[in-house]
Amino acid sequence: MAKTTTPPDQNGTKTLSDQAYQRLRSDIIHGVLQPDEKLRVEHLRQEYGVGASPLREALSRLTADGFVTAEGQRGFRVAPMSEEDLADITRLRILLEKQALCQSIELGDDAWESQIVAAFYQLEKVEESTDRDPAEWEVRNHDFHEALIAGCTSKWLRRFYSILYDQHKRYRNIALSTEIPRDLHQEHEELRNAALERDQKRAGDAIEHHILRTAEITQRVLREESLQKKESA
Repeated sequence: MAKTTTPPDQNGTKTLSDQAYQRLRSDIIHGVLQPDEKLRVEHLRQEYGVGASPLREALSRLTADGFVTAEGQRGFRVAPMSEEDLADITRLRILLEKQALCQSIELGDDAWESQIVAAFYQLEKVEESTDRDPAEWEVRNHDFHEALIAGCTSKWLRRFYSILYDQHKRYRNIALSTEIPRDLHQEHEELRNAALERDQKRAGDAIEHHILRTAEITQRVLREESLQKKESA
């Protein structure tokens, strides 16, 4: 039987769709594309240099991930942000990350421990720097959290955790832009220590406190912004 091959143009379209998906997702997470902003395909074609077909495929994927909302025949918008949405995402992220972390503590080997130590060291260098680069911190923070749950063997748990992590990141970027005092390094240090000591209860409490603290700060900022809008109306 002759071997079936995928047409070259299909591979090319897939690659362009993946590129558009990643760029749009990043711009939504980092606030380049604002909540509720209309996503016009013609404008996006010029902005991202991608054709309409790959863009629509990317937007459909982002809709499935919850970053974009579809408006029937009227197109797409960036998903809105709200206190209710933040609370829902926070609750589910705590649930999934706790489970993934506890499974990692139970199943993780020496390589898992070494990955945590290395990721924490890289994060610590940025956090203790006098001129911390926010983009570099974000990457190393992500790597540290990924190292903590690297021993989790459930692909579905890891997949849904990844979506919730990025959804939470939309809100976390708001928290990071404030001057509200917070000892992030101490929170990360407690997570490292609890994980390496294989203390599931302590690690679970630490990750819950860590995530909730971000949500509390973000909620305060969202309420202040809402109040300012009402006063200026």
